[in-house]
Amino acid sequence: MSETPTPRSSAETPVRQELTADERRERFEREVLPHLDRLYSAAMRYTRDPTDAEDLVQETVAKAFRSFHQYRPGTNLRAWLYRILHTTYISMYRKAQRRPQETLKDELEDWSLYDEVAGTGGRSAEREVLEALTDDEVKQALADLPETFRLAVYLADVEGFAYKEIAEIMDTPVGTVMSRLHRGRKALQKALSTYAYQRGLLAVDPDRPAGR
Repeated sequence: MSETPTPRSSAETPVRQELTADERRERFEREVLPHLDRLYSAAMRYTRDPTDAEDLVQETVAKAFRSFHQYRPGTNLRAWLYRILHTTYISMYRKAQRRPQETLKDELEDWSLYDEVAGTGGRSAEREVLEALTDDEVKQALADLPETFRLAVYLADVEGFAYKEIAEIMDTPVGTVMSRLHRGRKALQKALSTYAYQRGLLAVDPDRPAGR
């Protein structure tokens, strides 16, 4: 019959030691560097310029390394990195632009592009749109959105972050995120409707004033 192990006294319990500089760098490279490609893609959505995107990523990675001791293992590392990228963008670029933020009209028509396409009959409306529009057209329509809406739609629909994660990344209330997403998606649908009309998916020109 095996003996029950004698519990260690508190004095014998191993004490967790802080990582050495080399261990910290090794862990950082192992966990963070695989995200660089996605960070660069995000930086391009933010800055819309390759050189600025590279600078933004470099500064983001530098800040992330300096703050890596604050990251809690087991939490969402990608969201943590995007939060740093977002705040770095605000400090590096938005302030430098010194211009008023772009805004949409307060009122956007409550309509869906897919609903409009469905009215023409035929195959699935969503399938028609996805097959007809090119990646470049969708990317351009997204790029043309006002910044606050573009970033919210990008983080939600491209990167797949949840509302709460986007709120933390953008440092805004969840309700604000939901509002920006709703308005941004409606604006994106309206932009894509022009392309859909050119493909013959819409019978009516969406840019034509009502009643004409």
